[in-house]
Order: sequence, then C-alpha cells, then structure tokens
Amino acid sequence: MDVVVLVSGRGSNLEALLAAQRDGTLPIRITAVLSDRPAAPALAIARSAGVPTHTLVPAHFDNRVEFDRALFADIASLAPQLVVLAGYMRIIDSSVLTPWVGRMINIHPSLLPQHAGMHTHRRALEAGDPEHGASVHFVTAELDSGPLIAQVAIDVLVDDDVASLAARLLPHEHDLLVASINLIASGRLRYTVDGPQLDALALLAPLRLIADRSLRFQST
Repeated sequence: MDVVVLVSGRGSNLEALLAAQRDGTLPIRITAVLSDRPAAPALAIARSAGVPTHTLVPAHFDNRVEFDRALFADIASLAPQLVVLAGYMRIIDSSVLTPWVGRMINIHPSLLPQHAGMHTHRRALEAGDPEHGASVHFVTAELDSGPLIAQVAIDVLVDDDVASLAARLLPHEHDLLVASINLIASGRLRYTVDGPQLDALALLAPLRLIADRSLRFQST
C-alpha cells in the first residue's frame, strides 16, 4: 500500500513506520513525507531513509484554505492509498479534507473522546484520570472526532508528570499506529458509508492494543 505521511515535529511515529516497513512487518511503501515546518526533525528521518520530502510554509499562502489546497494537490499527485497524520499539528479545512475521508488516519495521544486537541498529557493529569492512552482514528472534518479504529491504554502512576507520562506512552503509540495501519494495508479494515468495517463486520467500538502488540476487541 502506498502511503504519504504528514508531519510537523520530531517524527518518532514516522520512524516506527519506516522501521516496520523495512523489516517487513508492515506491507506499505512510504512514498513521501510532507510537512508544514521546514525544520521538522521528521524530515531528516525521512531523508536518511531515502524517502522524498516536501515542505510547504503556511506563511507563503494568503490563508489556511489556500495552503491546504496546495498541500493536498501535492498529495493527490502522489496518488497514495492512505494518508497518515503522524504528529501533523494543523487543522485541515473541511472542504479540502472531505474527498479524503476514509483514506486518511490520525494518531492522537489520548483516549478519545477524552482530551481532544492539544496538551493531552497535562490535561489527563489535571483531570486525575486513572488511565491515559492514544487513539488512531479516521480523519473527518470535526477535530479528533472521526471514527475510532483502535486505542492503547496505560495506567497513570502517582508520581507521573507530563514528561514521564508522555515518555511511557510513546512506544505504545508507535505499536498502535503500526498495528492499525497493518489492518488497513492487509485489507481487513475498510471505511464505508456506514462506518469502519473489520473483516466485513461493523467496527462498533475501537480495538484495544494488548501486550503482544496485536489488536483485540475490547471485553464488555
């Protein structure tokens, strides 16, 4: 499956995808990495792996819609089967995003619908959440609210701060994203007008990543 990845930051999720692609555990080909930030460390990771990169700078456009149109024109020219938002920090205009619904996923560092948006680790600690985690979902026009694919949860420890909580969650995020994309690339998970389907059955609740790095239905 041909995949384009959008990034804004350090690129740890991109690095996990490249590693899984390289060792054959993930049947994808990352054909390009695009960013809104020329200095994003993720771009260096892509280049070192031999993946073409491209940057568009928002300040060079009259408004957000024009930027998004240019970005997705570049994406369309690559004809990917899947677009992965891996730490991409911009909200995409709904008119640009709509044609890509069902072909674009995002990883978000919270147990959605809790803590949509920014600063999720701090907000989880401030709320006294006993668990924190990450979610992979299909991208729709509403921020962090598209149909959920899968989640991973970790316990919040009494001595956790933002840095420690984020650091403990990060490797689980990587495993979650790889496992979720594997379902799509293998053809088991599809997006339909009625919502996601796994093995031709409606996916009514997000899958849960377990210790062996596989995805399972959550127990009720």
